Amino acid sequence: MRVGDSLLVFDLGTGARVLGDSLMAKGQPVSASVFLSHYHYDHLQGLPFFKPIFVPHNAFTFYGATRNGQTVKQIISGQMTQPYFPVTADGVFRAQLSYHDIQAGEALTVGSAQVSTLELNHPGGNLGYRVECDGRSVVYATDIEHGGGDEERFFEFARGTDLLIYDSMYTEDEYCGRRGGPPRTGWGHSTWQAAVRAANESQAKTLVLFHHDPERDDTEMNRLVRQVRKHRPEVIAAQEDMTLTL
Repeated sequence: MRVGDSLLVFDLGTGARVLGDSLMAKGQPVSASVFLSHYHYDHLQGLPFFKPIFVPHNAFTFYGATRNGQTVKQIISGQMTQPYFPVTADGVFRAQLSYHDIQAGEALTVGSAQVSTLELNHPGGNLGYRVECDGRSVVYATDIEHGGGDEERFFEFARGTDLLIYDSMYTEDEYCGRRGGPPRTGWGHSTWQAAVRAANESQAKTLVLFHHDPERDDTEMNRLVRQVRKHRPEVIAAQEDMTLTL
């Protein structure tokens, strides 16, 4: 996310490799603030292949919650150790790095952006982020399961946002186990129906469906989007290489 002169990166899944290549291709020093929602593999496994982090004149600041008594630096470094990875973060990362442990409910300023946080309903914990600048806002709510008795706090957190990026991995039938396998309750992911409700309750302007079921192909995704638009026309399905401008 580019906000003024600042680059904000949210999570470091496999897309981090492509992002790194794109940033390096510009031939300029790279600096960014990296906000980690949580530390499950699908949100971290691109980090060892993010080329800019190996270059000395680049600079990155990492933000993330402490979990299980470990700091964000300890967690990031811990995933790059034997036997999981052949080299360590301390041994090969050459960029200028800083780390900031943050807590749910904390707000901070990055360049011209105001970033606020909220704990989301996901096994092991997960931070949602809201970014605001010049009267525009984006809410990033990956890996959230609806219910949990705290939805009103989320609706207020996302109130009036221009873009609500929300976990919509399942259909209601899949989530309840009526179709395609066992119930997914407690797995930490939501449904498109819950995503629509979250967008409506928070009065978000545009809903971005996110964290798709990897077994759902493009044809099925197109069909799902058509179904969702019957209930909420202002919806987009996130795609690789998609760029949205506010």
